[in-house]
Amino acid sequence: MRLEVQVSFEEAARGAVKRLSLPDGRAVDLRIPEGFEDGQSLRLKGQGHPARGAGPAGDALVTVRVLPHRHFQRSGNDVFLPLPVTLQEAVLGARIEVPTLAGPVTLSVPPGSGQGTKLRLKGRGIAGGDQYVELRLVLPERPEPELASFLEDWKPRHPFNPRKGGIER
Repeated sequence: MRLEVQVSFEEAARGAVKRLSLPDGRAVDLRIPEGFEDGQSLRLKGQGHPARGAGPAGDALVTVRVLPHRHFQRSGNDVFLPLPVTLQEAVLGARIEVPTLAGPVTLSVPPGSGQGTKLRLKGRGIAGGDQYVELRLVLPERPEPELASFLEDWKPRHPFNPRKGGIER
């Protein structure tokens, strides 16, 4: 017998027990081990269709489908999170709260961080993997006249051209 069950990203990452209803009406508890990946299967020995004659029941093979997470993405045991930061947090550095699978932690954003800077949270991934936070610079929704005025008058001490050598960065 082949069955499918859906689990959340967190349930697959941390492990869970799901109640599964079999086609014959019986219910069984399915233990999803920590770090389970989308498409992997579990075997429930003797929980499949009855055998013809006097033989034992077959097995039920359950394919686990992991639902995508709203913020986290997975690669192996590593977890990736795009994290919005303000211009002020990126330029001056900051200590900000970051979600992880085990709950929020405080992350230090180094001064001078740019769009796409990747920071690692060691051991905060799945089954000992790491979590990587990629900074995404977000400007204010409404115009900031003081910021615009500052940038109009600002003369960089070390000017640079981010497009020098082509636009790929």
